[in-house]
Amino acid sequence: MKRKHKRLAFVAIGMALLASAATLMLIAFEDSLVFFYSPSDVMTKQVPPEKRFRLGGLVEEKSVAKGADGLTTTFRVTDLANVIEVRYRGFLPDLFREGQGVVAEGKLGPDGVFVASEVLAKHDETYMPPEVADALKKGGQWKGEKGAKP
Repeated sequence: MKRKHKRLAFVAIGMALLASAATLMLIAFEDSLVFFYSPSDVMTKQVPPEKRFRLGGLVEEKSVAKGADGLTTTFRVTDLANVIEVRYRGFLPDLFREGQGVVAEGKLGPDGVFVASEVLAKHDETYMPPEVADALKKGGQWKGEKGAKP
């Protein structure tokens, strides 16, 4: 084999290894991605039942109900346009309360109830995901900076 052919074979093998490594990294990255959806997004987009995602919005007033076991809590999350019921088994964060922002991670059940594996409470709209903040602005509920409505 000529020197030119050896170099070409080395470059081809190197490119094939690089392409396979990039493919493996992209597959692993896709498995760890968790998308964020608002209740309106869940209603309009077809979210596969077994796909994990984050649901964000406000805890609807008078929607929090504790289960008989003391660990299961059901509540509704709203973006002021649509509402999704959430079921969570575990201890809720101290900042969790009605009317406050919340982000829950889990899966949408076959009955349309979001089964959360983790619940994160937000203390005000300053730290809310942009999609939820936009929905609050459209609904006239955004308090913006220093609690003033626009």
